[in-house]
Amino acid sequence: MRWFGLPLPFRRRRKPAGDSAAPENGRTDGPALSRKLRVNLESIRRELGNSSDLTIRMLPDPSGRDLAAVVYIGGIVNVDAINRMILDPIQSRIQELAGHNRIPGPDLQSMLTSEAVRIGNVKEIAGLGALIDAMLSGSTIVLLEGSSLAFSAATRGGEKRSVDEPSSQTVTRGPKESFTEDVQTNVSLIRRRIKSPLVRVESLKIGRHTQTDVNLVYMEGIADEKVVREIRLRLSRIDVDGILESGYVEEFIQDEAWTPFPTIQNSERPDAVAAGILEGQIAIIVDGTPFVLYAPVTFVKFFQSSEDYYQRYDIATFLRILRLVSFFVSMLLPSMYIAITTFHQEMLPTPLLISLAAQREGMPFPAILEALLMEITFEVLREAGVRMPRVIGPAISIVGALVLGQAAVQAGLVSAAMIIVVSFTAIANFVIPALNMAIAARLIRFVMMILAGTLGLFGIMAGMMILFIHLVGLRSFGVPYMTPFTPIVWPNMKDVFVRVPWWAMKKRPMTISPNNRTRQAPGQKPTPPGDESSGRQERRT
Repeated sequence: MRWFGLPLPFRRRRKPAGDSAAPENGRTDGPALSRKLRVNLESIRRELGNSSDLTIRMLPDPSGRDLAAVVYIGGIVNVDAINRMILDPIQSRIQELAGHNRIPGPDLQSMLTSEAVRIGNVKEIAGLGALIDAMLSGSTIVLLEGSSLAFSAATRGGEKRSVDEPSSQTVTRGPKESFTEDVQTNVSLIRRRIKSPLVRVESLKIGRHTQTDVNLVYMEGIADEKVVREIRLRLSRIDVDGILESGYVEEFIQDEAWTPFPTIQNSERPDAVAAGILEGQIAIIVDGTPFVLYAPVTFVKFFQSSEDYYQRYDIATFLRILRLVSFFVSMLLPSMYIAITTFHQEMLPTPLLISLAAQREGMPFPAILEALLMEITFEVLREAGVRMPRVIGPAISIVGALVLGQAAVQAGLVSAAMIIVVSFTAIANFVIPALNMAIAARLIRFVMMILAGTLGLFGIMAGMMILFIHLVGLRSFGVPYMTPFTPIVWPNMKDVFVRVPWWAMKKRPMTISPNNRTRQAPGQKPTPPGDESSGRQERRT
């Protein structure tokens, strides 16, 4: 373990996958199925505790003898697909065999898989544990009398949210689609944008009880195979009761646990994840959440928005620099105010110093306590605005901030300048496009305020030095966090805080993946009419 880049005397050990007595990612196939249909149905009822949402449809022959049973769990399947593609074909086949005076026997099994069942992705199951897992994942099970094999058909369905506009990562120009809670829908949203046979999708289940579907999406030949293997290995080592959101997976597989900075990026925008995959990143899609993880990532990625690539390069450059400045303002402005007004008054112009001194006359608290009081008050208001009902949340947070701020100034508890500093700091924090990086700036802000209140500017400089050392020591699946600054990678400087035009970004970032760095053909620079010679010269170059 490391804390701010310094080694700690203890290290968390990962338990090898073979140490656990439980299966690594869910149950085994379990006991074999019986040839008797009634015995298998009783085993299913007993395994599920005779649950009320367990549906069993018996399929008898004309004489009344039960030949087959269709079993599924209501609410997570597409009932219409089951009726049209499973029940109706099987019943028709049974009636057809009976009409020809043929007794359905062993050949019914092959007929079901090859002719009768019209739905795709039919699999054979021999164990009770695998059968239960398939049912809980939304599959429909077909059991036959006299057969020790069951057949599962993919009929996953039920109620789910449609594709809506992103709620936390909005843009003024760009696609308005967002991921949903369904993993299959999320994979399809990526495939709609990257129509390449090189896109690879790997599926696995994590969680002993939840059996959550997790998909790994990357481009073969572009993504670094070493990183793919490392992510696959870390995912396979997760042995936990349940995975309910991608944040569970993020904490299990990140490189460094003791850091406020995120080392894995998340997004609810399919276009942002697709752009990351095209650059060599690997997406991790977790069922049940609209936020998709993708890694490896560097520090500068959290200040880049997908909208930067839809605007002109000069506008995108200005916005990126504005975000970087806002990040440092959000992290350092209150501490700078505390340090200057408490220890370094000589740095202020005389008129400003006199104005601040007049405001602070009669204040009962020092500047550090004022700042902490106002910052904590604003954090409480922010959290209250998030948790309260959506109709009254924004009104309460805005009115509460105005009323409390004005009342605090009139009561003589804080100065008006402190209200301005805290308010501008909070506004600057909202400029950062990545919420997890904005939260990191909020946490570091309190540490810097304490250092400024005790040591002044010397404390701020010491804190920033420790912070930079910590950042340089971070890794995201082996990729240095502060690339392309440390180590310096000049080709990657074209798309950091200054974004060059699209026709000038001929190569992919080599720090994410060294494979297949060619992004576009040469000679893409726009050529005005009558200047074709320069375009031909560039193509030859």
